[in-house]
Amino acid sequence: MSAACCQSHNTTPVEVRDLRVAFDGQPVLRGVTFSIPHGQLVALIGPNGCGKTTLLRCLLGLQKPTSGEIKLFGQSNLKLALPRIGYVPQRLALDRSFVLSVREFLALRLRRTRNWFWQSRATTDRLLHETLADIGVEGLLDRPLARLSGGQLQRVLIAFSLLTRPELLLLDEPTAGVDTPGEESFYGLIANVQRKHHLTVVLVSHDLSMVYKHASHVYALNGVICCEGTPEHVLNAESLKQAYGIHVSPYEHHHPHAH
Repeated sequence: MSAACCQSHNTTPVEVRDLRVAFDGQPVLRGVTFSIPHGQLVALIGPNGCGKTTLLRCLLGLQKPTSGEIKLFGQSNLKLALPRIGYVPQRLALDRSFVLSVREFLALRLRRTRNWFWQSRATTDRLLHETLADIGVEGLLDRPLARLSGGQLQRVLIAFSLLTRPELLLLDEPTAGVDTPGEESFYGLIANVQRKHHLTVVLVSHDLSMVYKHASHVYALNGVICCEGTPEHVLNAESLKQAYGIHVSPYEHHHPHAH
């Protein structure tokens, strides 16, 4: 392992201290503090409007905080850290007339494949192959991006985010638009990719059963971090009531697992 890689693993990917954001004078984040160590799959849960997406946008530099501090890989200048980050939004709205195929869309991500129109399909596919094999979108390469189902499009967006080999992956409700039967395999896919590539993953999710099954650590957010810890610690009735303000049935887990 190179010295640079060792240094990367010794640097905390995400550090947030007393982060505050307000819209039109209304506070959304009211002093959020947390850190995420390398190689963890961390879930961020909480009710609608609690600030989960706003927090991710702050990490990406898309939302300017009212106050507070964010460091990514030890960098306060988030632009310097962005090349090391992959991001998958809730959904990507595409006009049905959008003409790019999945292959052409993915090829735009890499410098080596960006000029795909000068390359053979075989060359482009070879350069994309490892990531495509991980995510299972090889059979979609010739499909128009705008004609994919919700689940297919989310898989393509994950493949797109992984092509640059990020160290930190941010996922904002990645199963939005995915039919219910596909959700469990989708979360399993994310967990497998995280383990294979030793990624640090921050996952926003409303699916508490999948959080329980796959996350190594959970933060419950409602303007502030209400509680945090292992899924076993956070996903119980008392902790969930702190986060959601109402009674939420905890997920009862009956199968042994290891994180």
